[in-house]
Amino acid sequence: MEILIWTGFILLVLFLLALDLGILHRDPHPISTGEALSLTALWVSLSLAFNVAVYYMYENHWLGIGVRIGHDLSGKEAALQFLTGYLVEESLSLDNIFVIALIFSSFKVPLRFQHRVLFWGILGALVLRGIMIGSGVWLINRIDWIVYVFGGFLLFTAAKMLVSSEEPLDPDTALSVRLVRRWYPVTAKYHGSKFFVMEHGKRAATPLFVVLALVETSDVMFAVDSIPAIFAITLDPFIVFTSNVFAILGLRSLYFALAAVMDKFRYLKLSLVFLLAFVGIKMVLTHHFHIPILFSLAVILGILAVGVLASMLAPGPPHPHPESSPFPDPEDQAALNEGAVRRIVFLLMGSGAILGGIAVILLPGSPAVAIPGVLALLTCEYVLVRQWANRARRTIAGRGKRPGGGI
Repeated sequence: MEILIWTGFILLVLFLLALDLGILHRDPHPISTGEALSLTALWVSLSLAFNVAVYYMYENHWLGIGVRIGHDLSGKEAALQFLTGYLVEESLSLDNIFVIALIFSSFKVPLRFQHRVLFWGILGALVLRGIMIGSGVWLINRIDWIVYVFGGFLLFTAAKMLVSSEEPLDPDTALSVRLVRRWYPVTAKYHGSKFFVMEHGKRAATPLFVVLALVETSDVMFAVDSIPAIFAITLDPFIVFTSNVFAILGLRSLYFALAAVMDKFRYLKLSLVFLLAFVGIKMVLTHHFHIPILFSLAVILGILAVGVLASMLAPGPPHPHPESSPFPDPEDQAALNEGAVRRIVFLLMGSGAILGGIAVILLPGSPAVAIPGVLALLTCEYVLVRQWANRARRTIAGRGKRPGGGI
């Protein structure tokens, strides 16, 4: 019965991929915004339809689901976990969309070939994520404390995302690009939609294959964050895998729908910081304090809604900065005075102290064991926040010295 469930789902995915490539995109062509929005609506509808199927599968234990496969959940619990996991994965994919847009722009990939790269890139991503999810399930089932490692990693990633600014893309330094160039000669120009051609009697890779390698590498890097995040939502391997797959299947159309307007949602990245922090805390508390899945779904929706609304209502910078930190980049912070910096620092440090206090109260065992760990986390937070604050102050001071640059 177990093999029937997994085989059936994989066959469903292969059918959807064949439908996409063989019928919807048989001929390479630029994807318009209208077509992308229609396809996004289609993939979201399919995901919600599968969510309904998840409800009935777990409620009625079809083919042993929830008994021999996955965890013993009610239909409502399973459906909520699938929906929350899908939402988390789709949200974290937004950052990946921005990186893919940078890759396409850097290599000047013709619009009509971008879908082909994303199709094969996502097909490879499904295989790699399946391996990563299987490894994660194996670790969690055998090592209880691995959830603390995953949770700590998510908190560290959130803190790093908060204060770091992205460097401009330099394809020549990417390991995947260097490996492709070591194994194959790379042609100087594109050869239609081909990944390989024969040149001077040798098999050569086209720039389109180099782009594919970079897209695969990008997905693996983002999967390192998103896979632990979904384990904070559910430990059921069937729900983890299926929600991940449906989120990835919709990534291509979501890219064409959002890539051109991502810079307008400049506070979405900040909302992803809080999303990662929330699921990190949830994972750390897994064995000690149960956070209801409905509450988790509400928090995640609230975080994303605040990010979208803040982006729509707040006035944008005079010129876009696509490589910006989740906070407004210090180069755009002439309007950010010393008092504002101080308030942000107090807010972040105060939040960290409150969360640390909650951890000391909730975690079992002697406070003498928990307090040093909390203090270590607060120290790391202090260093990261101080780094950002000093950077902001230097920019403000520099702007104040320029003619007409007073605050």
